[in-house]
Amino acid sequence: MMNFEVLPAFDRWLAEIRDGEAKRRIATRLSRLRLGNPGDGRFLSDGVSELKIDYGPGYRIYYARRGGILILLLGGGDKKSQSRDIARAVYDLKEWDHARKS
Repeated sequence: MMNFEVLPAFDRWLAEIRDGEAKRRIATRLSRLRLGNPGDGRFLSDGVSELKIDYGPGYRIYYARRGGILILLLGGGDKKSQSRDIARAVYDLKEWDHARKS
């Protein structure tokens, strides 16, 4: 089982979702990811991967792995905000890496 590190951007995104079924589906995907089964997703760039949740507006969760840590949850979004969300996830991952090296 992987250890998660949740960044504030993800917590903020998740808190804004009001749809209970969407939150349930997101929680299920995260449970599977923690067990090593990412399911429907893909590697994007600069170490960031994306999980797709085929529900509602097409939710996305952005994450990365560093050793035994799953830096979960660099952020989230939906299909409409995907380009902006990916750029933010890449930036947040670089900041996380920099903070660990300091």
